[in-house]
Amino acid sequence: MRVSQSSLMGALVGTLTGIVFGLGGFFIAEIPGTHAMGPVMFLLVPFASGFAISMVTRGKKQIAAAAIVATAASLALLIAMRLETPVCALLAFPLLFAGLMAGIGIGVCFRWLMDKRGRSDLTMISFAFVAMPLLIFAGHRAEVSALVHPRREVVTSTVRLSADVNQVWADLRSFDSITAEKPFLMYIGLPVPVRCSTQGNGEGAKRTCYFDHGYIEETITEWDPPTRMRLSIDRTNLPGRHWLGFETAEYDLRADGEGTILTRVTTIVSNLYPSWYWRPFERWGVACEHEYILGDLANRTSPPGSRDHAAQ
Repeated sequence: MRVSQSSLMGALVGTLTGIVFGLGGFFIAEIPGTHAMGPVMFLLVPFASGFAISMVTRGKKQIAAAAIVATAASLALLIAMRLETPVCALLAFPLLFAGLMAGIGIGVCFRWLMDKRGRSDLTMISFAFVAMPLLIFAGHRAEVSALVHPRREVVTSTVRLSADVNQVWADLRSFDSITAEKPFLMYIGLPVPVRCSTQGNGEGAKRTCYFDHGYIEETITEWDPPTRMRLSIDRTNLPGRHWLGFETAEYDLRADGEGTILTRVTTIVSNLYPSWYWRPFERWGVACEHEYILGDLANRTSPPGSRDHAAQ
């Protein structure tokens, strides 16, 4: 079936409109000084984008094409600018899709009512380009006071290693390389730990953990060999993670017969809302980092054929 030039032009205009509202809303909705992101970012911005697309584009197929291309292009641009990572975009997509569909649905109904009343296309387009930015801005102003305090989450993982505590402690101080089976999220963009190095011993010593992209700088605040090491996170330089911060990391070792029970605890601070949606993903991501590091330790400390690896 031949597609008319007007249909293509309508889809193109809708796509550009969606990109403008998507990227513009991204920068408007971010909370200054905190990089917090909430329902305005994940629901109201795509709603406004979907509503605006339905105002400038006619036809279900054209609207659907414009919405899909605009969403994909906006996310791709944010990833290219290193403002987001592929895994973040993927996890946010269900919320964005819900907001986008709601905006398109209401926009189509609104346009139908305006058509019945004889309103011109220019009137509806003008309404969308004035009302939707104001809606985003108003939502942002209402959200600012509610999102200034980040959430704290504590993630704990435990593994039993077939080596005594002294050997585990020695391996724990520095990793020249980290090799283990990658969890699923690391295949779709979660940063992969590569190595860790420690300069000095005891409290005040500096430790740097390098990832495939970026690094984390730490300071040892508690040092009780071979049973406990606690670190404060001084600086995080990982792409697309301005909304998530790492606060502390702990390693606790306990002798268990001829083996060792190793517990890793990470405290993070998050500026992502709604918390009911993001909390499980945040905890999953940190648990994957734990799994990878503890898996490497299991490989180092367990003789072939005698591994007793039980991550919890």
